[in-house]
This record gives sequence, structure tokens and C-alpha cells, in this order.
Amino acid sequence: MIQPQTYLNVADNSGARKIMCIRVLGGGNRHYGGVGDVIIAVVKDAIPNMAVKKSDVVRAVIVRTRK
Repeated sequence: MIQPQTYLNVADNSGARKIMCIRVLGGGNRHYGGVGDVIIAVVKDAIPNMAVKKSDVVRAVIVRTRK
């Protein structure tokens, strides 16, 4: 379950390492997101000289969670 303020590891090659969820999209007032849900997040840690920078606001899809 992903909720606002949750820190996530990034699983693609965009250059972001860690993001923080700020909103779970879909369904109006949703509090939690799971696998396949789209979230809005802010980049908290990024690799230098890549496409995204620290403090960029991005959309992300949740692809993997822990039990």
C-alpha cells in the first residue's frame, strides 16, 4: 500500500533513484495505491546529468511492492 509521503525506489533508467509519493491518482479521494496504480511523486535523489533532476514532479506507475 502506497500512500502520500511514502519513499519509493525507482526501477527504470530515467535517472531518478528515489521518489516520494505526493498523490495517488484515480477514484477521487483515494488514500492508498497498489501495483498498477499511477501516482504523482517528487524526485528526492537523482543521478547527475540525467533526464530528471531533484525536486522534479513526475508521474509514476507502481510495478512492485513488498508484502
